[in-house]
Amino acid sequence: MQLIAWSHSCSAGFTLRGWHSEPSGKPLLHFLHGNGFCTRAYEPMLKRLAQDFDLWLCDVQGHGDSDHGGRFHGWNRNAEMAVEAFEAGRGIFGDVPRYACGHSFGGVLSSLILGRHRDLFTRAVLLDPVLFTPAMIGVMALSEVLGLHERRTMVQKAKNRRSQWPDRAAAYAGLHGRGIFKGWADEALQAYVEYAIKVGEGGAELKCRPSREAEIFSSFPKRLWPSLAKVVTPTQVIFGEKTYPFVPKAVARWCALNSHVSGQSVAGGHCFMQEHPEDSAERVARFLLGHE
Repeated sequence: MQLIAWSHSCSAGFTLRGWHSEPSGKPLLHFLHGNGFCTRAYEPMLKRLAQDFDLWLCDVQGHGDSDHGGRFHGWNRNAEMAVEAFEAGRGIFGDVPRYACGHSFGGVLSSLILGRHRDLFTRAVLLDPVLFTPAMIGVMALSEVLGLHERRTMVQKAKNRRSQWPDRAAAYAGLHGRGIFKGWADEALQAYVEYAIKVGEGGAELKCRPSREAEIFSSFPKRLWPSLAKVVTPTQVIFGEKTYPFVPKAVARWCALNSHVSGQSVAGGHCFMQEHPEDSAERVARFLLGHE
């Protein structure tokens, strides 16, 4: 899979970076990654999708090759900046059908984009998006006021995450079969180690600082449910059987609220597409190309 690097100086004063395939006239797929990851960490699934789609891969603020960009500008602003970069660069693909896909944090950003830019994409697939229920958002908003948001388990885990190793081989060995990486296909972990980790004089280090991952976990999207109600793009949400318990509840709620949205449960956890890249790519392509 041949990819070309792109960069965009965005309105928040830092540079977003990513990759796109050589324009070929195929439909164009816009992809956003999960918190702490980067787009090319999903290469096993993406290279299969590249058979049916041209790809536009965007690394959000502080992830992959994009700038850290100072303070985290929030979920909603990051969704808008992804659109900004896409609008600036997509002209080279011509007038082809456009589709959206995103995982976890990137799935939620994609849903915010669908709610605000109704004509941008023809169809969308969201992979285990962390759609917080209204009750969770209420608690998060309150804890933000009370200063408790720093204490959340995920925030602490992210802050304490190991971020340095002697080299990539040591990183691979240290991550293999552990935590969020449990059950991943070897090629998916290899892609993560290659693209989400940089190597310098001090050894191998995560491109996304654990502090940035923690900032995202300790925040939440604004007006999420009003935005989800506005989505008119046919959208399928695919989630893992062993994902976080709130995800299936939120998906069921969204499906009941919006007739344009459907849900589907598949084998695996929150990162099922890294466990089963081929099956995931097939499911994504089948829905986007209308072969359901």
